[in-house]
Amino acid sequence: MEQTRLHRGRLIDHIQLVVRDLAASEGFYRAVMAVLEIPVMGTDQGNFLADERVVSAADSPTAAGALTGRHHLAFQAKDRAAVDAFFGAALAHGGRDNGAPGLRAYHPEHYAAFVLAPDGNNIEAVYQGEAKRSARSVTIEVQARRPRRAPSLMPAPGSGRTAPVLPMARPFGGPAPGARGDPVGWRAATPSPTRPRPAGHRFRGRGCS
Repeated sequence: MEQTRLHRGRLIDHIQLVVRDLAASEGFYRAVMAVLEIPVMGTDQGNFLADERVVSAADSPTAAGALTGRHHLAFQAKDRAAVDAFFGAALAHGGRDNGAPGLRAYHPEHYAAFVLAPDGNNIEAVYQGEAKRSARSVTIEVQARRPRRAPSLMPAPGSGRTAPVLPMARPFGGPAPGARGDPVGWRAATPSPTRPRPAGHRFRGRGCS
């Protein structure tokens, strides 16, 4: 039985979307988020928020800087050391420095590091401090059951077991298997025109007399 760990706590801290028309996007997201019962906070410095989603105008301060890919994803780290480790691992595996680990001006506890992934997406690891927003690690296990095999009719080599005896049909007009001392499960051969026949036996079939 296999166990799979799906995630640790919240995992995704926030996602930033950069748009051309902030007003049109705000109207769209306010409508769809209302259906999902997710509040949208007002526009501030070219941004608006919907829970962990940040929507920014292309000319806003938060969207300024080097041109990146389509997405910005921030993964939640358990502490500052994890942010530092994320940055080192990313640079060692093809990532590019887009902001070394350190405190950011968003709030006093926002400790983050930024890297550009090989495809240009802006990936962040962030530790928000011991606040309610940072969820503790939670393990969700999924247990996968292996399909059962159909029982084999043949014994495994070297097992010392014999194959199971399967019942066979009674020969037409003859005794049941084993009635004449034959092994149970085996049928005595039926006489044929090409084999010697007992005295008084008459074989009836197509083309025979």
